Amino acid sequence: MKSELEKLVELQKTDTNIRKLKKAIETAEQRRAGIEQEFEQHAFEIRAIQNKGEEAKGARVELEKQIAEAKANLERAERNLKSSTNQKEYEAAMREADTLQKQINAFETQVLEKMNAIEEIDKVLAERAEEIESLQGNHKAAVADFEKELANQRREFEAETKRRQEVFVTLPPNLAGVYNRMATRSRDGIAVAEVKGGACSACFMSLRPQMLLEIKANDRIITCESCARILYIDSKDSQSEAANQ
Repeated sequence: MKSELEKLVELQKTDTNIRKLKKAIETAEQRRAGIEQEFEQHAFEIRAIQNKGEEAKGARVELEKQIAEAKANLERAERNLKSSTNQKEYEAAMREADTLQKQINAFETQVLEKMNAIEEIDKVLAERAEEIESLQGNHKAAVADFEKELANQRREFEAETKRRQEVFVTLPPNLAGVYNRMATRSRDGIAVAEVKGGACSACFMSLRPQMLLEIKANDRIITCESCARILYIDSKDSQSEAANQ
């Protein structure tokens, strides 16, 4: 009977670990998203500065295109000015050239402003380069540690599942049936509960002194009078208690 109880205890510990590993594997994407969210929270300010710099660079490129287009139009207006044959054509070409020159001046002023903004942003990013590198390094390390942990959990899950089957097939059919019914019926999957402090660790019901003696005798299967789980006392706890008496 002792051997059978030990197998039940081993099976319960294995099943508990399998449940924990299964939950970890099933929630892997959520946990990975949590790592990314934490990184994004820390990187938000840096990313905002970087985005501002990219926007300024994009705006500068667009302004330079507008300057090039306006200069091409200005050259055309100046040619029209030189080739005008009457006062009306001359005045129209003059107005167009004046308008285009003002546009070019305005665009160039804006380009200068964007260049100054880009320079300031680059300066800030350079000053915070160590912080950015550390942030990226920490993120990379956190992701690598997570992937390593997940791979280990998957390997352990496979090993524990195999081990569970090896133990389960050695149980007498009646005990295997009782175990399965209890494990399926209980929300936490606990069919075999350790006795701690004179109480069932699953339902926390205090046990009668006579029942404690019967469990310690370890010569038959004892179930909790409250939750019907199979009870056992860890051999280390028994030895410690005996030494203190």
